[in-house]
Amino acid sequence: MFNQIKEGFFISFNSIIANKLRSFLTTLGIVIGVCSVVLMSTAIKGVDNSFQQGISSLGSDVLYIDKFAWFGNEEFWKMRNRPNITFEDYLKFKSLAKIPIAVAPQAISVRSVKFRDRTAESVFITGSTNDYLETTNFNFKSGRFFNEIESDGGRNVAVLGFDIAENLFPNLDPVGMPVKIGGHTYYVIGVLKKQGSTLLGSFNPDKQVYIPIKSLFQHFGLNWRSITIVVRAPNSQLLEETKIEAEQIMRQIRRLKAYEDANFSINQQEGLTKIYEQTVGVIQIGGLLITGLSLFVGAIGIMNIMFVSVKERTREIGIRKAIGATRRAIMIQFLLEASIISLIGGLIGLLLAIILSYVVNQFIPTSVQISAVVMAILISFITGILSGLAPAYTAAKLDPVESLRYE
Repeated sequence: MFNQIKEGFFISFNSIIANKLRSFLTTLGIVIGVCSVVLMSTAIKGVDNSFQQGISSLGSDVLYIDKFAWFGNEEFWKMRNRPNITFEDYLKFKSLAKIPIAVAPQAISVRSVKFRDRTAESVFITGSTNDYLETTNFNFKSGRFFNEIESDGGRNVAVLGFDIAENLFPNLDPVGMPVKIGGHTYYVIGVLKKQGSTLLGSFNPDKQVYIPIKSLFQHFGLNWRSITIVVRAPNSQLLEETKIEAEQIMRQIRRLKAYEDANFSINQQEGLTKIYEQTVGVIQIGGLLITGLSLFVGAIGIMNIMFVSVKERTREIGIRKAIGATRRAIMIQFLLEASIISLIGGLIGLLLAIILSYVVNQFIPTSVQISAVVMAILISFITGILSGLAPAYTAAKLDPVESLRYE
């Protein structure tokens, strides 16, 4: 058996080398299929890692009391008619809440941020108090968050997200530097470490600037808009208990009767995770369909070329059989040839996917996994075996006498 495999391998390899262009063109479907599946796998894994980092930076045990529900089936016009959540509501909530380890307000505006001749447009400016830091898992590259005195006094101090700092201060330490936020001068007191998050908008700490909420109200006049109350439970096990208490307190603040519907929403990151998983699921299904189609086309291509190869080498098969080659030996030879062609295509596709992943990484995060490499090799090998079965069987059952007469 070993000798048959060894002999079949060398014959197959020599045949592939003798028909380089044909062999290369045959592998294109496998190249595209393997490249697609590996690139999709690396992109999804990279985005998933980034998403989990972003979620962890916000905290998995955090609730957001808001005028609007992030997700769900509630009609927008009904939520729009709800009363705003005010800063006074936040103060009452904080005084009544017993379970949370931290409660902070959050108001958001979108402004430009400038330093000298460099400008970051449409930046999310988050206003809060010094307690906001306790509701997150932020780490600092340099500096610090604003303290209670700066928060209560509405001082013009700012904490920059990593991407904002990199954009405005590519070669300088931002701490202590003045920046213009919506035309008002603020002094940078801290810069966050990079979260590497793919979260969008106000959920992505890398692309935000944090200032005291009183300063936000004073300069940008947003105290008439609804704010968010951010509540952090002691741990994830007490999250549901914290949510129940939060709902009871808000109903008390709003003076709602037992039979009245809540005119506020309590959001949590679980909703973001569900939407993310649904989106990734759709992308995976689409990617698998493209991959499956490419591999199917590649397998058909290999099968057709192998049938051509059997036809061209009918006399060779007859000679091998005449000098003692068994059906199994002939079948092994052509299965090996199909597998080698497919593996070559798989390796080219794998190399191309790794190169492309570095290019894609400039736009979205990617992460090359060993499992993706192993999967690519296995897919190539299995595709080669399956596409070579019919031609190999055809070659194995050829009559040696008829084969020797073939011109």
